[in-house]
Amino acid sequence: MVESIPAASVRISLAGVVREVAPGTTAAQLFSERDVIAVRINGVLRDLDTELSDGDQVEPVTIGSDDGRRILRHSTAHVLAQAVQALFPGTRLGIGPPIENGFYYDFDVREPFTPEDLRALEERMRQIVREGQRFRRRVVSEAEARAELADEPYKLELIGLKSSAGDVDGAQAEIGAGELTIYDNLRPDGTVAWKDLCRGPHLPSTRLIPAFALTRVAAAYWRGSEANPQLQRIYGTAWESREALNRYLEFLREAERRDHRRLGVELDLFSFPEEIGSGLAVFHPKGAIVRREMENHSRLRHEQGGYSFVTTPHITKQDLFVVSGHLRSFAEGMFPPFELDGGTTYYLKPMNCPMHILIYRSRGRSYRELPMRLFEFGTVYRYEKSGVVHGLTRARGFTQDDAHIFCTREQMGEELRRVLAFVLDLLREYGLTDFYLELSTRDDSPKFVGEPEDWEQATAALEAAARESGLTLVPDPGGAAYYGPKISVQAKDAIGRHWQISTVQVDFNLPKRFDLEYQASDGSRQRPVMIHRALFGSVERFLGVLIEHYAGAFPPWLAPVQAVGIPISDAHVPYLEHEVGEPLRAAGVRFEVDTSDDRMQKKIRTAAKQKVPYILLAGDDDVARKAVSFRYRDGSQKNGVPIADAVAEICDAIERRIQV
Repeated sequence: MVESIPAASVRISLAGVVREVAPGTTAAQLFSERDVIAVRINGVLRDLDTELSDGDQVEPVTIGSDDGRRILRHSTAHVLAQAVQALFPGTRLGIGPPIENGFYYDFDVREPFTPEDLRALEERMRQIVREGQRFRRRVVSEAEARAELADEPYKLELIGLKSSAGDVDGAQAEIGAGELTIYDNLRPDGTVAWKDLCRGPHLPSTRLIPAFALTRVAAAYWRGSEANPQLQRIYGTAWESREALNRYLEFLREAERRDHRRLGVELDLFSFPEEIGSGLAVFHPKGAIVRREMENHSRLRHEQGGYSFVTTPHITKQDLFVVSGHLRSFAEGMFPPFELDGGTTYYLKPMNCPMHILIYRSRGRSYRELPMRLFEFGTVYRYEKSGVVHGLTRARGFTQDDAHIFCTREQMGEELRRVLAFVLDLLREYGLTDFYLELSTRDDSPKFVGEPEDWEQATAALEAAARESGLTLVPDPGGAAYYGPKISVQAKDAIGRHWQISTVQVDFNLPKRFDLEYQASDGSRQRPVMIHRALFGSVERFLGVLIEHYAGAFPPWLAPVQAVGIPISDAHVPYLEHEVGEPLRAAGVRFEVDTSDDRMQKKIRTAAKQKVPYILLAGDDDVARKAVSFRYRDGSQKNGVPIADAVAEICDAIERRIQV
C-alpha cells in the first residue's frame, strides 16, 4: 500500500509576518475580526473566500477604510438592484458603481421612481440584509454570461464592449479587466436569489451592511450619451455604523440648506429662465450687487498686482481654434458652429486664451515688456450635457476671471511663485482659508501635444512653486490640459467639502503654435512661456461656492443689503430714512428702510431670512437719543447706539471684510 503524502503547507505573508497555512485555506480563515470584510492579495482587492496561494502577500481590509467603504457601497448597490427587480418586475439593469460617499444604480423602468418607491425599496433592502444572503463570485465564459443575462440588454452590451476591448466608460465596476465574473446573491438554503455581472469584490454577506439610506433619484443617459436611452438613477449611501450614517445624512441636510440654487431664489439673487435656456443665468439686482463687489475687489487687486485689463469678443472664426488645437481637443465642449459673411464659420468662444495670444502678437515685443500680464473678465460658452448642468457651479455660459502671463523661461519660476501667492491671498480675502493643491500631469494619452522635455521643465517649475507654498500637494496623473501641466487649488468650505477653484497652467505649446516671439537683450528672437491662470475659475461658479460656504449670509462687504432699518411704528420712518440713512449712504453703506405694512416682528423675521448683516431698530427712545438699536444675525441685540457709532461699526466691518 502506498502511503499518502501530506500536502505541503502554503507560506503567506500577513502584516509582514510569514505564516504557514494548510492548502485550501481562505483569507476568511485568517481573521476573526468582524470588521475585516475583504483582503488585498498581492495588492489586488479580493473576496474573503479567496483561497490563498504560496507566496501571497495578504492585507486585511476593514469596513471603515476607504477600500472597505467602497466594497460596502458596491454590495449595497447590488442589494438595491435586487430590491428594484423584486418590486418592479421587468426592470432592466444598467450599472451600479460605488462613488464618493455612496453609490448609485441605473435602471430602465417603465415609470420614474417616486419618493414612496424609495421608501418601499429601503424596506425591501432591509429584508434582504436581514436574510443574510451570501455573495458568491463565479468566473464565466462570454457565452455563459450571455446565456445567463439574456434578458438584460445593457449587460449584454457591456459584455460586447469587453470582448471587443472597447471603451467601457463608467462600467469598470461591472466588468473590469481580465476574466468575466458574475456575483450571485445566495439565500441561506444555497439557492440563487439574484445575480449580476460584476468584477467585485463584495462583502461576505448582506448581514454585514450596517447602515444605508437611499437619497435621491435622477435621470441619466446610458453610458453618458444623449444618443442613448434615458435611465432612472437611484443614489444611496452606506456606512460602517449607524452613527456614521447619521452624521452623513445630517451633512446632506446641511448641504441642502446651503444649496445655492435654493438660496438664489430665496434671496432673489439669480434665476435660469426657461425662455433663455438651460445653464444660462440672469442676475437680479441683489445678485448683481454681490457679483459687482466680487469683481471690483478682484480688479483692484489685479491692478495692484501689475495686470493689464483687456476685452475680447464672444465669437471668433473657426481657424483660431484650429491653430490653437482647441477644435481638435475640445470640440465636444463647444457649441455648434454657425456661418456668416458668405460661408465663414464662426464659434462661440469656449475660452479666452487664443484671443489674448493675438493681443500679444499684435506687434513686436521686447524682453523689457516681460512678464506681460493680461487679464479679462471674459464670458465664454461651453456645451455641457443637460444631465450635468447644475446651477451656477456647472453652467453653459459663464465669465472667467482669466489671466495669461507671457514671460521668459528665466522668469517662469518666480512668476509661478508670485501667481500662486496672489491666488491664495485673494481667495483668503473672500473667506476661504483651507487649501490643498493638485498637480495634474500628462500620461501616455495621445491627446497631449508637445515635446517631453518641455513638459518635464513645465512640470518641474509648477511642482517647485507648489512645494514652496507649503500646502499639501496631491498628484493627478493624466489630468493635465492637452497643452501643459497645471496646479489646481482645492478649497474647503464651511462644512468640509472641497471645491476646485483656481488653476495655474504652464504652456510651451500654444506660443509655438502661434509663433510668438520677443526680442531678447542680445537681439535674438526667443519664444515666450505662457502661464494660464483663472482665479475664481468662473465668477458664476465662485459665487455659487461662496453662497454655499456662507449659507447665503455674506460678510457685510459682499451682502447686497448691508443694513436695514425697521421702525417701531410708521412715525419713525422719516428718522430712519434721513437721520440714520443719510450718513450711512454717504459712507457707501447699502441701506434700506422697511416701510411695508407688516408688523415689526415680521419685518425683523423678513430681514433675518434675507440674511441682512445689520438690523437697525428705531423707536421713541432712539429718536430722542439720536441712536439706533442693533439686532445681529445671531439674535443678540445692542440698544441705544449713537448714530455716529453705528455708522462707524458697520463701516469698520465692511472695510475689514469680516464676517458678523
